[in-house]
Amino acid sequence: MRKQSLRSLLFLSLYISFFTLSSTAAATTTAAVNGGGTNFAQQFREAPEFYNSPDCPPLSAAADDDDAEEVDDKNDIFICSEKAVHVAMTLDAAYIRGSMAAILSVLQHSSCPQNIVFHFVVSASASSAAVSAASLLRSTISTSFPYLNFQLYLFDESTVAGLISTSIRSALDCPLNYARSYLANLLPLCIRKIVYLDSDLVVVDDIAKLAATPLGDDAVLAAPEYCNANLTSYFTPAFWSDSSLSLTFAKREACYFNTGVMVIDLDRWRAGDYTTKIEEWMELQKRMRIYELGSLPPFLLVFAGNIAPVNHRWNQHGLGGDNFRGLCRDLHPGPVSLLHWSGKGKPWARLDANRPCPLDALWAPYDLLKPPFSFDS
Repeated sequence: MRKQSLRSLLFLSLYISFFTLSSTAAATTTAAVNGGGTNFAQQFREAPEFYNSPDCPPLSAAADDDDAEEVDDKNDIFICSEKAVHVAMTLDAAYIRGSMAAILSVLQHSSCPQNIVFHFVVSASASSAAVSAASLLRSTISTSFPYLNFQLYLFDESTVAGLISTSIRSALDCPLNYARSYLANLLPLCIRKIVYLDSDLVVVDDIAKLAATPLGDDAVLAAPEYCNANLTSYFTPAFWSDSSLSLTFAKREACYFNTGVMVIDLDRWRAGDYTTKIEEWMELQKRMRIYELGSLPPFLLVFAGNIAPVNHRWNQHGLGGDNFRGLCRDLHPGPVSLLHWSGKGKPWARLDANRPCPLDALWAPYDLLKPPFSFDS
């Protein structure tokens, strides 16, 4: 009964807050998506503009001018500002609809939305198709969010392609899914702390609260931990039966955490060369299968037990069900600041198929997609 009451209150509050979105400007942009070999277009509305509250601090360039020189002068004040909330996300055509909703939710619930700087990572290769896709993604963001402070970064898929092992779900094998391990290399040195977000979520609280998470004296990243989860299940019997590998977590109280929501100290990441540490586990995985689940296990192997805690309200994850069937799930007990449809089932796909789960209605108000019947001729 308590869960039902919480869900009802959250549902009502979100719909009230988004009642005015029905009058959103009609400017559109088109994103081409390949589905089953057939190209079709998605058109998105222009999102409303959000403004800072009076007490928001003014943005200023990074104190270290040498670091700031990595970006264009006109963007220094935003890209390298230590007063800004820096948010990193990946962008691709398959998940662009989710990304648009996530961006809107972050801005809608921020007290200082003009102080948020987005850092979008897109796949890049030598092919003209990849270049066109990156250009289209930039245009999509710029047209629906013309006021947004953002930077686009090209991620060379060949960097990680040779390290990826097949997992239990093909979507997890996309090279871009591993880009989160390379943020410290991709982003300018002037950016010292980042909030990383997946594309299948919505934020219903001020992102600045999450960004302000203290990392203590030596933690590299912060995320909600779930110590009741069975960490053993994330690794194969071959891992646990190896006398050396099985001691990996011996001297730390390792708990599962979801890598779709993280606060990362990029300075500490760079100093510790954690990208290399993750790659070393991926190289071992190529020689002997020690896990089944994409990019998550290497993060657990490197960081589990050594991260700063974040309240569970900041990642109500698993709303997409498991990695096989994507069945409906309810909210975890407790308050909610972020809803995360990790798992196979995505809210936009279930809504389009007229088979939504109850909580998918909480994602729908952030959907900027224009219905086909309203497309411009």
